Amino acid sequence: MQAHNSTSKQASRLNSDFWKYWTGQTISNLGSSITLFALPLLVYKLTGSALNLGITTAAEFMPYLLFGLILGAWTDRVDRKRMMIGTDIARALIIASIPLLYAFGLLVVWWIYVVGFVHATLTICFEAGQFAAIPSLVNQDDLVTANGRIQASYSGASILGPLLAGVLVTQVPLAVLMLIDAFSFLLSSFSLVLIKKRFNTGEKRAPTSIRSDVVEGLRYVLGHPVLRNISIMMAMVNFVGTTAYAQLIYFAKVRLQASDFQASLLYSAGSLGVVILALAAGPLRKRLSFSTVALGALMLEGILTVVFSLMRMYWVAAVLWTLIGGLGILFNINTSSLRQAIVPNHMLGRVISIASVLAWSAIPLGSLLGGFAISSTQNVALVYGVIGVLIFLIPLAFSFTALGHADRYVPKEKALVTE
Repeated sequence: MQAHNSTSKQASRLNSDFWKYWTGQTISNLGSSITLFALPLLVYKLTGSALNLGITTAAEFMPYLLFGLILGAWTDRVDRKRMMIGTDIARALIIASIPLLYAFGLLVVWWIYVVGFVHATLTICFEAGQFAAIPSLVNQDDLVTANGRIQASYSGASILGPLLAGVLVTQVPLAVLMLIDAFSFLLSSFSLVLIKKRFNTGEKRAPTSIRSDVVEGLRYVLGHPVLRNISIMMAMVNFVGTTAYAQLIYFAKVRLQASDFQASLLYSAGSLGVVILALAAGPLRKRLSFSTVALGALMLEGILTVVFSLMRMYWVAAVLWTLIGGLGILFNINTSSLRQAIVPNHMLGRVISIASVLAWSAIPLGSLLGGFAISSTQNVALVYGVIGVLIFLIPLAFSFTALGHADRYVPKEKALVTE
């Protein structure tokens, strides 16, 4: 009887507005997961180059370095829900340009770089609003649970997306698959329209400039031992680790001799791992410290990446990639929930953008150097092995900083609790 009451209580917390949001974003992620597989495969088929794959990833992350701080501060000054609806519509239009140009025989690889750059710029705005929206939709105590449910549902769609793309690619051109992504953004915008709650709190703030907001956010992040060290550590991890994801198509094709459908299964395998460990994030976080779960997940991911680099057997590699994908997201869920518990609501938009800029600023250079390293050595396994070793060593070193006892920095009244 007591267990039933606990379940009912949790269900009542995750209200109808949350589930509208959850539904819209799950559909959107289904479309995006198709593009996540189809776009690098399209670049590979157009060029056959690891360097071009590296450039594609660099183009997608460069906006975080160039505009992230300004756009993050801007999203704290506008109606977040309206902004998210507008960016969804704009992302639908830019993605739809790829199949449109393909239909007229005008698609070239540099336009894919442009689309990635513009799409990422719009996504910065959407994600900043999304990060601040979740605390408006659920109670503080349910942040880890809500983030876990959202990530698990996203990843459930991410399992289906590459599988669907792997089947459809035998029937329709790769570029045409991106129409599904464009349509999913339109459905996402409609789901946001249906939500009654505001994504901004009613806090009154004195008029300030965007520059002062950025400076305030930077001081907050860089002055906080946990937030600062998370950003520095992730910049280092992303610098070395981005190549493992950017070159997955190349690894599958060259090292594993995978077909297009087998390559799609590899993407789905990574998402399956995300689903399993995203659902486990709440229970693990309840029993273990932030440092044990988050840093331990990264170190284990490094070890498994080394093993993955040695594989030539496709199915064993798929199992390893399942675990690697899940461990990565286990870290992300815990760090996101920690930030949401620590940071005041009116600063959430700029703080997540600042954190993203600091953590992802090294990705463009890392992806370019990774692509260059593979092209130069013609040894993708060696590059992946070095990546794995470094991913293990970096969080090990940071376990001796404030991240080794991060729970001490969470206010007691905002302690992360899950049912």
